[in-house]
Amino acid sequence: MNNKIVIATRNKGKISEIQDLLKGFPIEIKSLDDFGTIPVVEEDGDTFDDNAYKKSSFTSRILGLPVLADDSGLIVDALGGSPGVYSARYSGENATDKENCAKLLKEMKGKKNRKAAFECVISIAVPTGAALTYEERCEGLITDNPAGSNGFGYDPVFMFPPLNKTFAQLTKEEKNRVSHRGKAMMQIQKEFDKVVIWLNQHMPVYKKFSCSD
Repeated sequence: MNNKIVIATRNKGKISEIQDLLKGFPIEIKSLDDFGTIPVVEEDGDTFDDNAYKKSSFTSRILGLPVLADDSGLIVDALGGSPGVYSARYSGENATDKENCAKLLKEMKGKKNRKAAFECVISIAVPTGAALTYEERCEGLITDNPAGSNGFGYDPVFMFPPLNKTFAQLTKEEKNRVSHRGKAMMQIQKEFDKVVIWLNQHMPVYKKFSCSD
């Protein structure tokens, strides 16, 4: 296996977080921004697991490289689990983070139960379709108003009680230690040697051949 792994996203926030969490490991991290135009994966799964695997396996087949994809979102008790798998497009297909946060706060207005959780599933796939799966979650509360300017997505409205700050008020290092994605990546860090062995065992061997008349 070559020493590359592709992160199947163009989300700058996700790319930065995952690159930081894999810093120091003997592997070259690429993202979709390092490649030309490739087909967009339709995230139409019913669960984060469905979408993470669909993104990783499809992109791996297209690029012929190991691919890491995550699907994550916000689960809000008072909204019956919404926005869930629709977190990124809660207020429309091309919604901005600010628009999604505004809609969430509007839906939560007057609700006493502010419990919520971020959930994350990470899938590492190879072109044959085989994949490893890691999942984690982080419990918190939905605030009444946005606070903080770091992070992305719903970070300004997600309060992490142990630190009494929203995710957007945490430094990148603080967030990576406690977040859903950070904890899932820590699982990968702890057994990274095993991940590399698994990739070596499951990556197809591409044979060179010469053309002749």
